[in-house]
Amino acid sequence: MPANNPQLIPVSSSQSSANLPKLPFTLQELKAAIPPECFQPDLGKSLYYFFRDILIIGLLYAVANYLDSWFFWPIFWLMQGTMFWALFVVGHDCGHQSFSKKKWLNDLIGHLAHTPILVPYHGWRISHRTHHLNTGNIDNDESWYPVSESQYKEMPWEQKIGRYYVFFLAYPVYLFKRSPNKEGSHFLPGSPLFKPSEKWDVITSTVLWTCMVALLGFLTYQWGWMWLLKNYAVPYIVFIIWLDVVTFLHHTEPDIPWYRGEDWTFLKGAISSIDRNYGFINHIHHDIGTHVAHHIFLNIPHYNLLKATAAIKPVMGEFFRESHEPIWKSLWRSCISCHFVPDSGGKVYYTSHSKRYKSSSIDNIV
Repeated sequence: MPANNPQLIPVSSSQSSANLPKLPFTLQELKAAIPPECFQPDLGKSLYYFFRDILIIGLLYAVANYLDSWFFWPIFWLMQGTMFWALFVVGHDCGHQSFSKKKWLNDLIGHLAHTPILVPYHGWRISHRTHHLNTGNIDNDESWYPVSESQYKEMPWEQKIGRYYVFFLAYPVYLFKRSPNKEGSHFLPGSPLFKPSEKWDVITSTVLWTCMVALLGFLTYQWGWMWLLKNYAVPYIVFIIWLDVVTFLHHTEPDIPWYRGEDWTFLKGAISSIDRNYGFINHIHHDIGTHVAHHIFLNIPHYNLLKATAAIKPVMGEFFRESHEPIWKSLWRSCISCHFVPDSGGKVYYTSHSKRYKSSSIDNIV
């Protein structure tokens, strides 16, 4: 099936390790295809995007509070929530140490970018690193990994609604409770998410996150709940919707394989993602839709991902997955089609009970 036009796949799509073909390219070949300068962070560019986002956020606050009009507040919420998301992506570069060559500067800017939008920088950075090291691995991936069919059948109905239909509000829950079937808070150094050596990093981010919550509480005490709602709460909700929807769409598609046990390798997992086109939002949120190249080489700064993507596409051929259909259409298809994977198989794909039913009906007719 053409990778550039993702469609629903047959439900009997699991494969044993004996049937899994080898990839026709290696990690070294992909790296060799990318211009060397793509791997080098440009501090000037990185700082430009950080301060640009901060400036736009500040201007939006100034205009919204100057006009103080209920005709403008909804526009402000959408724009500001989107800019919170853009600022998160800058912090995302810092977490991957692709903002600059200096770790202390990456961590500083990472905290400055993430703390105001209530993201515990180090806690998130560490769990996100785990996600990248185990992408496409059903057993060890950290976010947006599938459940098995038997787990799906045992899942309470309210959990199904939360996981498959209200997932765009899941991020705050993830920070405190981690992913389904796993335990661990992003705020506690003793969480199974972290190594003992990461204790003080986690404590630092948790203290800063707590200070931000306290600041919001103080400002709410001074100016009231309506101030909090208009200036922060609604833009924050828009931000987490962006975060959850984009992350979901990067890794949830009927055409994307998942692996178990020895059938998983880093490269097969890394390319088990899909590039999305968000239209005019692409540049605003720093081309985060170029996700395949990012997963293969996470140290490439966001402003070099388009160039890196163009370089690896000819090498990857049909193994490169991208979609140019409207985002709402991809979102709807994945919501109704990607519920679980088979209980067994080295290479498996998402399916749903409705697809199972259709397949069984056809088999009975034939």
